[in-house]
Amino acid sequence: MKRSDQVTEGIERAPMRSLFYAMGYTKEELEKPLVGIISAFSEIVPGHVHLEKITDAVKKGVLTAGGTPILMPSIGVCDGIAMGHEGMKYSLPSRELIADSVETMVNAHCLDAVVLVPSCDKIVPGMVMGALRVNVPTVLCSGGPMLAGTVDGEEVSLSKIFEAVGARKADLIDDEKMMEYEQGVCPGCGSCAGMYTANSMNCLCEAIGIALPGNGTIPAVYNGRIRLAKDAGKAVMSMVEKDIKIKDVINEKSLRNGIACDMALGCSTNSVLHLLAIAYEASVPLKLETFNQYSEKVPNLCHLAPTGPYHMQDLDMAGGVQGVMKELSKKEALNLDVMTVTGSTLRENLKEAAVKNYEVIRPAEDPYSVNGGIAILWGNIAKEGAVVKRSAVSSEMLVHSGPARVYDSEDEAIKDIYEGKIKAGDVVVIRYEGPKGGPVMREMLNPTSALAGMGLDKSVALITDGRFSGASRGASIGHVSPEAAACGEISLIKEGDIIDINIPDYSLNVRLSEDELDARRNTCEIKGPKVKTGWLYRYQRMVASGSEGAVLK
Repeated sequence: MKRSDQVTEGIERAPMRSLFYAMGYTKEELEKPLVGIISAFSEIVPGHVHLEKITDAVKKGVLTAGGTPILMPSIGVCDGIAMGHEGMKYSLPSRELIADSVETMVNAHCLDAVVLVPSCDKIVPGMVMGALRVNVPTVLCSGGPMLAGTVDGEEVSLSKIFEAVGARKADLIDDEKMMEYEQGVCPGCGSCAGMYTANSMNCLCEAIGIALPGNGTIPAVYNGRIRLAKDAGKAVMSMVEKDIKIKDVINEKSLRNGIACDMALGCSTNSVLHLLAIAYEASVPLKLETFNQYSEKVPNLCHLAPTGPYHMQDLDMAGGVQGVMKELSKKEALNLDVMTVTGSTLRENLKEAAVKNYEVIRPAEDPYSVNGGIAILWGNIAKEGAVVKRSAVSSEMLVHSGPARVYDSEDEAIKDIYEGKIKAGDVVVIRYEGPKGGPVMREMLNPTSALAGMGLDKSVALITDGRFSGASRGASIGHVSPEAAACGEISLIKEGDIIDINIPDYSLNVRLSEDELDARRNTCEIKGPKVKTGWLYRYQRMVASGSEGAVLK
């Protein structure tokens, strides 16, 4: 019995069938498996503006393999457009809305299988989370990354325009050069061309096995992306035939493969939030400590923008995620016997994989660093952990001590940065931007990129209970937990306190005794909620700590 028989079979289902007939479906179509194609197409997100072509190709694949494709929509926030204002408060929590909507549409209409078609940041994990709740055969097929732009003969992407703002504020470039960056960094559709959050998650979906090989790296405008989409439609029908569901693919072993690839690729710090959230929906126990275990044993093999000069198209030509995993298999860092949506194990998938450019994907025996790209820090102001993209931190900032410059919002901090009030050696502390306090952890690309554009990324650190964009670089330490709004120790820091950062030792501390922290705790007044209406008010009352993936509980 098919799942969809609940709405298509028997005399009692005649009213349901009449509604399908109203939309032009035929009796023969209703006898086949009903496959939901959930698309984030819109005309407000560059990564989604072309998804009509991708979904058309997926539908052809489903039809070719004997299914009935049914298109349905998903929302999606463009983080770049939402950056630096109140709109960013809707970015992370939109992940939960997307998960809810996938669960709703698949269960309400008794679909037999689903192909997820996102591209950008929260949409990718949100769709996967929703699919895990319904546990049907599922394939994710993203819209693919954007090609890099060019300014002054150099490959550039979105992070460069944010850094150009800082350079312009510091009079390091003029208006004419600013316009060159403005019009040159994003040359077309696709998820922005560096190893930012969107591409991180699309690569990790491939590593986990829920997406076909090539999903993370084939550029949006290449014909290979259309062929991949057709193959995704056929693959989900094969999963239906073999009764392979999403929870047969996503499990503890495959998620650990994802963490290993996270370390090798140098993914966005947001990947930690999303992997924790996906694990939660998959009922897999996953702790922050696991990330450091992999950071210790998995080398960093890739330096893509904003960390290095390469972009997603370079990674694709160098062998893509499959090439990276081929190298990791030499270190025995992966479980090769996990099932993937190809219907084969990872071991079988990697037989034909190869690295074609060892400059872009370093050999496992000669990595950029012996440690992974992500590190979890612990200490007296991060008792439940904090996250940093170690591979994006310059060597001189891996160990740093400096006076705290304390701000209770991103807006206060960016004002002082733009006015030149932050000096070399400072540690900028931005608090009350956590899941409850922000609410909802606004990405802070403006302050990190402004400092980089001003040339301060090698001398100034930032720490926050909020989070940073995947396009951020420098000593940007986010997800500090417990957050300020939950009485976390970050709320006790005062202007001028000395902050000690030691990334190789995984430590983050304020130079204060426990007695002094206790004294401050007794007199501390926690600031109230910043939002008191709308669904964000509901969200901040239900959201868990960043150390738990900021899921709703």
